[in-house]
Amino acid sequence: MFQFDNTYARLPEKFYARVAPAKAPKPELIKWNTELARQLGAQAESPSERELAEVFTGQKLLPGSEPIALVYAGHQFGHFVHQLGDGRALLMGEVVDPLGRRHDIQLKGSGRTPFSRGGDGKAPLGPVLREYLVSEALHHLGLPTTRSLAAAKTGELVYREGALPGAILTRVASSHIRVGTFEYFAAQQDLENLKRLTEYSIQRHYPEIQNDSEAYLHFFRKVGHAQIELVTSWMALGFIHGVMNTDNMSIAGETIDFGPCAFMDQFRFNQVFSSIDQFGRYSYSNQAQITLWNLSRLGNCLVFLTDHGSKETAEMLKEELDSLGTLFGRRLASKMVRKLGILKDEQPQDGDLVSQWLRYLETQRLDYTLSFRNLANLVESDADLSFFERTGAFQDFYKLWQKRVQNQDLESETIKEEMNRVNPVFIPRNHKIEQVIEAGLRGDFSLFHELSEVLKKPYEEQEEFSSYKLAPRPEQVVQATFCGT
Repeated sequence: MFQFDNTYARLPEKFYARVAPAKAPKPELIKWNTELARQLGAQAESPSERELAEVFTGQKLLPGSEPIALVYAGHQFGHFVHQLGDGRALLMGEVVDPLGRRHDIQLKGSGRTPFSRGGDGKAPLGPVLREYLVSEALHHLGLPTTRSLAAAKTGELVYREGALPGAILTRVASSHIRVGTFEYFAAQQDLENLKRLTEYSIQRHYPEIQNDSEAYLHFFRKVGHAQIELVTSWMALGFIHGVMNTDNMSIAGETIDFGPCAFMDQFRFNQVFSSIDQFGRYSYSNQAQITLWNLSRLGNCLVFLTDHGSKETAEMLKEELDSLGTLFGRRLASKMVRKLGILKDEQPQDGDLVSQWLRYLETQRLDYTLSFRNLANLVESDADLSFFERTGAFQDFYKLWQKRVQNQDLESETIKEEMNRVNPVFIPRNHKIEQVIEAGLRGDFSLFHELSEVLKKPYEEQEEFSSYKLAPRPEQVVQATFCGT
């Protein structure tokens, strides 16, 4: 099925623990992502559902697979934990796709590891279905993300708030190296392995800088740019990760570790979805600040590798971090003005227009996704305004916005088309995911399969699935989501 080439497993054993997946009494396939399998270079034969279920619950190891649980540390809600690691996941191996890109294939929910910290290492069905849907939705929305190759039931019960069906997700990532991986070796002052990790990461993700005289500084910059591109894209789509701990931040700039994540329905600057984020550390509006804070933790690790942590190196990294803060603001502003149909000749006052629009959405408690999509219909001045509350704030915004978009010397149809390229119709709405999970718990996966298909074309009107684009009714609103560990 796959040819493995496991470079991470060839690093010293301080980087991981070798672990066998737990036994699953009755593996059953829920979903096999044939499109992704082809992209990874899976061989042409079509395995049976039974074989796929056995492989992707870890009951049958493919030739060349070397299951390992990765170790890392991390700042969790600002507090440092010196050892975390894969407590319910196993990296089964790495594959190189036909384009020469390397990918990790990992099982999530595959049982206990030395890093489980008292947990059972299993995953309930609900979080597996959630991560499958949200990760694939982000991919089709055009964002860097880990992806989902398979979902399977294990045939056993796991116990959380009650007895729940067990399941395993097969996750694909360009790697599972995190900011917390660097923190693990830095905290131990293990400079040899910290250097080995950094050089491995550069070679794997940013090989173009491996011969630079200031490779570590350039590595920090590359990771920073990747993270900023990712998080500004989240924010432009109204996505909230939920737990941006340093152990949940990939140095490849991919969305990773889905738990209490969600797309906003009603727009709120301080929206929080995590049931454990009591003080709003990872709210929508804090994601910018937290990105830079996490990058500062990575910078603190890299200081050790250059001139024994000299003040000069620390100052260079601080200057780089400051420039990354400026870049974050620019990239977010650029994406937001494009959502408003401002396609060229960005001006300083465009940011004020964005702020005016978002304040209106928050005041009127309007749906974030639908509001942008409906705004595109207003590019022509005689359009239907019925979707919006025509308050004084809206009228002020509308006059300025109409003048701004029409002064671009572009056809109205062109502006509308470009807005619809970046403003989706369909997102994996939280209340719909809850309906999918409830049906799945009853053994009905038809909604899961249907929503999976809808989310493959998020920017296209799909009239037969129009119910999936609607905002939740008040009684359907999901206030908080959970990690599922």
